[in-house]
Amino acid sequence: MTKRIYMDYAATTPVKKEVVDAMLPYFTETFGNASSPHGFGRDAKKVLISSRETIAKTLNAKTDEIYFTAGGTESDNWALKGVLKSVKPKGNHIITSAIEHHAILHAGEALEKEGYKLTVLPVDSDGLISLEDLKAAITDETALISIMFMNNEIGTMQPIKEIGEIAKAHNIYFHTDAVQAYGNVKIDVEEMHIDMLSMSSHKIYGPKGIGALYIRKGTLLANFIDGGAQEKKKRGGTENIPGIVGFAKAAEIAHENLEDHIERLTGLRDRLIDGLLSKIDYSRLNGHRTLRHPGNVNISFEFIEGEALLLMLDHKGVAGSSGSACTSGSLDPSHVLMGIGLTHEVAHGSLRLSLGDFTTEEDIDYAIEALIPIVQRLREMSPLYPGNN
Repeated sequence: MTKRIYMDYAATTPVKKEVVDAMLPYFTETFGNASSPHGFGRDAKKVLISSRETIAKTLNAKTDEIYFTAGGTESDNWALKGVLKSVKPKGNHIITSAIEHHAILHAGEALEKEGYKLTVLPVDSDGLISLEDLKAAITDETALISIMFMNNEIGTMQPIKEIGEIAKAHNIYFHTDAVQAYGNVKIDVEEMHIDMLSMSSHKIYGPKGIGALYIRKGTLLANFIDGGAQEKKKRGGTENIPGIVGFAKAAEIAHENLEDHIERLTGLRDRLIDGLLSKIDYSRLNGHRTLRHPGNVNISFEFIEGEALLLMLDHKGVAGSSGSACTSGSLDPSHVLMGIGLTHEVAHGSLRLSLGDFTTEEDIDYAIEALIPIVQRLREMSPLYPGNN
């Protein structure tokens, strides 16, 4: 039987047993609607409040600054559209970066079609924005700066605290998509001057379909879903209590062991990066070498096509992600890889391997040894590879 190794934690994570165990009673025993006034409802509301407290503590936030959503994409959309629609016409300008998640870029483009102004900052070859470019982009109409904490494809970590300081100095709201960062790095919304922050449960070994948006008290933000009094009347709909409980439990576990988690993953990450770069020629690391997600490895292999690489690696039992968007039906390479200056050909030969709590050193070594002959075989079929002409 083929060995099976999961190296796509950036896409989603397995739900931990402790999380499942914490959720189970809220399906069949404490199943009440948190808005109901009877005992069943009060029991549900009690755990809703305690879960909110748990999430808030992980960010150094206040309990009533945590708003539960269906996930990171909803949180991102709410942050952008909520701020712009609440401050118009005084502020109608958003600043973001070229390598944001599509939840940010597409939301920004949708707002642009409605007449709002959108500035998309370039990044350098490591995926970092320039703070000088950011300052230069600010106008009297700028209402929001939205820069992601850690990139989901190349893992680069932005200078969040410095961006927050710039936003605060100009009295501009600052939002960060922290879906990849939350549970993988220490976050302090006060120290970093963050006004809004997006999170998602299924990236930290919690259930899918639940996330949160941190909203600093006093932030002007239009309602996202009308129709109920939930989430201070800003996001209507019966609360997903089992999902919220699971999210809070996953967050609690992640932050109890955060330093050990970062140290262990960083060691595995560097072992994989060094092994691949030293054993496979014509390869390059994408993203900053050290200012990156502790479990993110994104490498481009020249003279091959990423989808074929991904399929052959999967045949060897290793689950990863392609740097090309081919698998989603598009022939265009990743906008992130293009944003850091890669050519189409190099971007198409990229592979993301993301590590997590169940990754072992043996998994790392197996992946390296599996990749070496795969890359060589694909290059032997390429007319562009040196020596094949």
